[in-house]
Amino acid sequence: MKILLAADGSEYTSRAAHYLATHFDAFQGGLTLRLLHVHLPIPQGLALVQAQRILGQDAIDDYYKKEAEAALAPAEKILRKRNIAFESVYKVGTIADEICADAAKNQIDLIVMCSHGHGAFKNLLMGSVATKVLAAASDIPVLIVR
Repeated sequence: MKILLAADGSEYTSRAAHYLATHFDAFQGGLTLRLLHVHLPIPQGLALVQAQRILGQDAIDDYYKKEAEAALAPAEKILRKRNIAFESVYKVGTIADEICADAAKNQIDLIVMCSHGHGAFKNLLMGSVATKVLAAASDIPVLIVR
């Protein structure tokens, strides 16, 4: 079984990692765990052009890498403490789209993610990543930990 844990570095991600770590034995057979952090890109247009011109693409790439490492670290710490093997990766793009694309590309059997529980009104205005993944990953089960 292949499991994808979407990690945003929040306390909710830590809860999801802890849930997986404490229920790891329930998943039978060969288990592969993939941690994924998706960082929103610097907006296209003047901001990106200026950042590339002033900082250079290497600095921007380094920024994404450091942000991803910080977001993945809490879940990695929990899993290492339980001696659970995993692979950590990060991508830059639209969060829900990248989670679903990564899950499809890697033939993931279960997506595990957290919900921040901002409430129905905020979700109505902005939408939630969890809701978007549920809608887009129709053939992959999604476990939402809160």
